Amino acid sequence: MSTNNIILTIVEPDTHPHEVVDRAVWLAGLTDCSLQLLLCDPEIGPLQDRWYVSAEAKEIGQRIQAAQSEMIEELAENARDMGLTVKTGVLEERPMAEAIMARILDVNPSYVVKGTEYHSAAERAIFVDTDWQLIRSCPCPLYLVKPQEIRENPVIIAAVDPTHGHDKPAALDQIIIDNARRIAEPSSGEVHLLHTYHRLTGIGREATRTFKPIEIPIDELDQKIRAEHRARLDELAAKNGFAKEFVHQLPGRTRELLPAFARSRKADLVVMGALARWGWRRAILGSTAERVLDHLPCDVLIVRPALDQAD
Repeated sequence: MSTNNIILTIVEPDTHPHEVVDRAVWLAGLTDCSLQLLLCDPEIGPLQDRWYVSAEAKEIGQRIQAAQSEMIEELAENARDMGLTVKTGVLEERPMAEAIMARILDVNPSYVVKGTEYHSAAERAIFVDTDWQLIRSCPCPLYLVKPQEIRENPVIIAAVDPTHGHDKPAALDQIIIDNARRIAEPSSGEVHLLHTYHRLTGIGREATRTFKPIEIPIDELDQKIRAEHRARLDELAAKNGFAKEFVHQLPGRTRELLPAFARSRKADLVVMGALARWGWRRAILGSTAERVLDHLPCDVLIVRPALDQAD
């Protein structure tokens, strides 16, 4: 199903709202989209309950609502000054993630833009944070904004897995590359392909010690795995016309290597894939996107296939 040329921008008063709108304006200019700014503050709704809230509390809520309406309109005017078509709205329903998802399904935007910040261990453990819910459920590209500047010619990392590990469909890599280029090309940015893979060396040597006298050709197997992964990566790169200097393969864990690589390249954006998965196994393990989000020094764009595979 085709999307509308709208960027749905989730504006939260406590999550760098000006940077979020600035990024949405920037993205809209690159992708020829209009903006819909949605002010989200679930704390105001209870102050309007006519049965359980005092008149003083209601008055406070009304004042806050007026201030927030003024803020969202001011942000909208700044975007309109850039020549963009902008609509505004306010969302007060709880739970916030479900209310945002309902609006996403109603608008069917090209992108959802939202600010993100560090998540506590408790939030990561029980998955109550709105970011986690949107990573898992948002059907369109989800652009998570960190409080930093985007350079005029951004460096973008496309985190791919051409071996289709963890049941990822082959189409996901192409979706990641296409989305990275959709932003890079009009901004004269550059896209780097990054693929990480697990080495056998550490595990294998431990296995060799455990199961002596059986000898396991760990180094030989490790070299074979590296070569197979590289062949798949080079095939994907050649298909998309990437020069060798923009294609990178690193041995190790993605959640450790991707943030480090992003810092080394001074990346402005990382594009990566996510799949909607359910069940106890998915809830415990989480996705790569969830594991690295807090550690990346730059913005993150999370994309998914049109039809996600389930566990």
